[in-house]
Amino acid sequence: MHIAVDAMGGDYAPRSTVEGSFEAAVGEGLDVILVGRRERIEEELARLGDHGGRLTIEHAEEVVAMEERPLVVRKKRDASVRVCARLVKEGRAQAMVTAGNTGAAMIAAKTVIGSIPGVDRPALAAVFPNRQGRTVVLDVGANVSAKAAHLRQFAVMGHFYAQEIVHTPAPRVGLMSVGEEEGKGTELVREVFKVLQETGLNFVGNVEGSDVFGGTVDVIVCDGFVGNVVLKTAESLAGYLLSLVRQELQESARARFGYVLAKPAFQEIARRTDWTEYGAAPLLGVRGGCFIGHGRSNARAIRSALRRAVEFCDADLHNKIGAKVEELHAQEKAWLDGA
Repeated sequence: MHIAVDAMGGDYAPRSTVEGSFEAAVGEGLDVILVGRRERIEEELARLGDHGGRLTIEHAEEVVAMEERPLVVRKKRDASVRVCARLVKEGRAQAMVTAGNTGAAMIAAKTVIGSIPGVDRPALAAVFPNRQGRTVVLDVGANVSAKAAHLRQFAVMGHFYAQEIVHTPAPRVGLMSVGEEEGKGTELVREVFKVLQETGLNFVGNVEGSDVFGGTVDVIVCDGFVGNVVLKTAESLAGYLLSLVRQELQESARARFGYVLAKPAFQEIARRTDWTEYGAAPLLGVRGGCFIGHGRSNARAIRSALRRAVEFCDADLHNKIGAKVEELHAQEKAWLDGA
């Protein structure tokens, strides 16, 4: 199995992307294709040492910068992120990882790799810690607006991701709303509620923002506008709380003494809330693995993203999603034919 890494994507590329790939190759025995400007990648590899032939280079001259409009990837046919997608399309890689321009990565994945038959809108999934384990939330940014049929597909994709990757045997699926009652929410939410009742998934009804970290459900479905607000708010809050802890430790001798006693607990909290531990968000619904990381991804985040990509491929997730979506479409057709 080979994973293609956009070596030029991200705020700290190619140093962080190459270093993270090197650690995954040497430490976990993964086969990685580094995509980007050959001379820059070779410079980084030269300082890291022997990788046992597990890292290869696919030259790509162009780069889609973080500040560029995502649609430019359609013109930059030799951009590193587009070449990554092409490697997956051709079967030379089973998945791609990038920390570059998110919009460009999504366009490249959808237009070059292609969507799973029956999936109209691929969705970005984020994994949040909760009181019992982890909660999968999707979509978190790929689709600012969506229809009821799209959210039904998100629910299916989130179900399988939670089941196969987060290892939740029977994922509880909730619909993000402003109240738990069936009649709560926008017209779209009320329509989606009825649609999800017919999917055969373990749909438990409406949930609220507090359920993201509450552990009451395993998958939360929403459109990309709501999901992205949840994601950015959570990232900001986590950073703010950590800064408060550091501030208190600096200002109070009693707090510093208490920290020494509670250090293992603090370390575990930091680990569970560290986004680099999970690495990247999967773009579910494309014919293969596509993982999109934060622009400021460090080597640890890239290594984690590669680990997630391998798990995704080992679970044959895109084929399982495709089979369930096909089943739902067949049910819908049968209902329409009988109406």
